[in-house]
Amino acid sequence: MNIRDIDFAALVDEGAIWCRQLSKWLDKAKVLDFLAPLLLRLYLVPVLWMAGTKKIVSFSSTVDWFGNPEWGLGMPLPWLMVLLTITVEILGALFLLFGFGVRLITIPLMVVMVVAAVTVHWQYGWLAIAGDSGLFATDRTIAAMERLEQAKSILQQYGDYAWLTEKGNFVVLNNGIEFAATYFIMLLVLFFMGGGRYVSADYWLGRKYMAQGA
Repeated sequence: MNIRDIDFAALVDEGAIWCRQLSKWLDKAKVLDFLAPLLLRLYLVPVLWMAGTKKIVSFSSTVDWFGNPEWGLGMPLPWLMVLLTITVEILGALFLLFGFGVRLITIPLMVVMVVAAVTVHWQYGWLAIAGDSGLFATDRTIAAMERLEQAKSILQQYGDYAWLTEKGNFVVLNNGIEFAATYFIMLLVLFFMGGGRYVSADYWLGRKYMAQGA
């Protein structure tokens, strides 16, 4: 077949028809669109709850860490900063759980994530867990992996390595911004999407008061 014999216009039209059909088929999945914000909320709830309650249990030491300029964050009014962070994290977990005030609560939660990323994690780069390859590997993480291999070698020689690793492999915590950035993005999505349909208080409150105002 000669390329001149190909009807490109007909091919384009046929492709457009297939694209429209595919789009219609994908649109049918919108009946389940409530699952996306629901799962984002349920994922973040335990993260925020554990972060907040951990600070309550270790309130004094957390205040010391927030305020100390030498080995901590060096923040002013550290007790107030800790109290505000705890309040935002605990309320955030509860609000997201019930889908109440979702778009509103994501704002202070995003602020917390930005502050955490800048003050705690930024200096360590991107990776939360150290790795010696990939786009985000740095001299720090490569050196950490070299030390990890040395530690594994010592444990394999002098310890019961199979028992030590039967519940999971050893890793080095790099403490980069990866998790804080990920949570920020998830919260940003919820800010624009809201709590979702059916399984959020916002949805039912919105329906009730919108119907009354109509």
